[in-house]
Amino acid sequence: MAVYALTGFSLVSLLSFGYLSWDWMKPSLVADVATDPMEKSLPPSFARPPHIIFILTDDQGYHDVGYHGSDIQTPTLDRLAAEGVKLENYYIQPICTPSRSQLITGRYQIHTGLQHSIIRPRQPNCLPLDQVTLPQKLQEAGYSTHMVGKWHLGFYKKECLPTRRGFDTFLGSLTGNVDYYTYDNCDGPGVCGYDLHEGEDVAWDQSGKYSTFLYAQRVSKILASHSPKEPIFIYVAFQAVHTPLQSPKEYIYRYRSMGNVARRKYAAMVTCMDEAVKNITWALKKYGYYDNSVIVFSTDNGGQTFSGGSNWPLRGRKGTYWEGGVRGIGFVHSPLIKRKRRTSWALVHITDWYPTLVSLARGNLSNVPDLDGYNVWPAISEGKKSPRTEILHNIDPLYNHAKYGSLEDGFGIWNTAVQASIRVGEWKLLTGDPGYSDWIPPQTLTNFPGSWWNLERLTDGLRKSVWLFNITADPYERYDLSDQRPDVVRTLLTRLVHYNRTAIPVRYPAENPRAHPDFNGGAWGPWASEDEGEEWEGGQEPLKSRNKKKKCKICKLRSFFRKLNTRLMSNRI
Repeated sequence: MAVYALTGFSLVSLLSFGYLSWDWMKPSLVADVATDPMEKSLPPSFARPPHIIFILTDDQGYHDVGYHGSDIQTPTLDRLAAEGVKLENYYIQPICTPSRSQLITGRYQIHTGLQHSIIRPRQPNCLPLDQVTLPQKLQEAGYSTHMVGKWHLGFYKKECLPTRRGFDTFLGSLTGNVDYYTYDNCDGPGVCGYDLHEGEDVAWDQSGKYSTFLYAQRVSKILASHSPKEPIFIYVAFQAVHTPLQSPKEYIYRYRSMGNVARRKYAAMVTCMDEAVKNITWALKKYGYYDNSVIVFSTDNGGQTFSGGSNWPLRGRKGTYWEGGVRGIGFVHSPLIKRKRRTSWALVHITDWYPTLVSLARGNLSNVPDLDGYNVWPAISEGKKSPRTEILHNIDPLYNHAKYGSLEDGFGIWNTAVQASIRVGEWKLLTGDPGYSDWIPPQTLTNFPGSWWNLERLTDGLRKSVWLFNITADPYERYDLSDQRPDVVRTLLTRLVHYNRTAIPVRYPAENPRAHPDFNGGAWGPWASEDEGEEWEGGQEPLKSRNKKKKCKICKLRSFFRKLNTRLMSNRI
């Protein structure tokens, strides 16, 4: 029998942490910038396609924004959200690559073959080349397109790079995480390389600059050099607040009273990112874009709780299909919104941005059939009902199968050992192993001893493979109704079967030793020739490299000379 430690704790906890007393109107750091008199005479309208700024943060927890009751200072985000539309029924994916792929393609990851894990630096894998991307559609509509920040959609061939997938310019990293100052990334012991790129070249000269500020400065430069009379799309994918936990000291100092060291550093990074968003907003106003702009803010997945993040009061964390892993922070800020200053509970998923933004840009969606996203602009701008009624969170056939799952438990139509999750209306179903399932309070009171995060824990579930929740009535996923409502379980399992029939084979190839940065002058970058075919095993477990031992023997001497060459190049720069 389940032990619900939250039952007597929840209301007091929510009040004590300020969750039920959000300050919706915190002061903003966004300055009022004087604009050209001619610009003021133009009323906000859709006479011209709007400028689109899409801001994506990395590993920012649901609780980690001021207007969700956090102790972390985010005055810019609070002000922008308060003046726009807060999306409080907004869903993303539990890890990096899946969210980014679904944003860029408008398709669930089962329809791009990226339903398992992330794209790793040494894998010959990338966003499928047959997918027409969001920036490509905006280019067709006459937009100038720019990307700043983290790509994480593969780079083993040049065709996979951002500048080959629809972006006119790119400044950022190709892999999943880098040092905020040195831009080094290690994919295992001794497999390290530099990862900051300008277009298709390595940006050695930018080393030493804190990435959050570097990216905001680049956005400002792009806006300064472009004409506000021509539509522009800028995708700002901040590295923040992913590990490593690094921030300028002056931001850490303001959180010196926080007892939890990881939380202190993390909070500093969030506030630093908030200031970068302030600078971007200031540039939009200064250079005459703001009145005809749409700013979308989104997180990419839930917060990583053992790295300072908090998804309280939601259950779970990054990498799980509990709400703490897939419910995101999201809002839209724009003078073009008809009904501003409100909270929307319309169901929205990250795949919806593709058709929504292309429609705003007056682009053509007729040649990209079978999108999984919907145009949700009427729901956001006018408060109309969302066209979305369900979300496939994912089906991952390669993830470790649950020990106690079976076809029998799935009414003979679904193997409940398979990791999957779906939301239909107010119901949410999970099968297999959904991931770490605890509720984790904010790490702000003191340094908790040992496994402090186990303060609130469900003691059952170890022998389960099916969970059902009414998310509307129970957003914190405390009460599993799978035994009481087998009819609903069967209905949602039928929807999983439907989606699974449309899934394509999983793309998750073995790592390739040719990807080692030592073979690329010390930097991560493309290693396969353009005429090489795609190397992936559809629906199979990752293959082990048969050449691993041989590679290590061959590469020792080569590695020495590559490192020597890298040092010489660095000294010259």
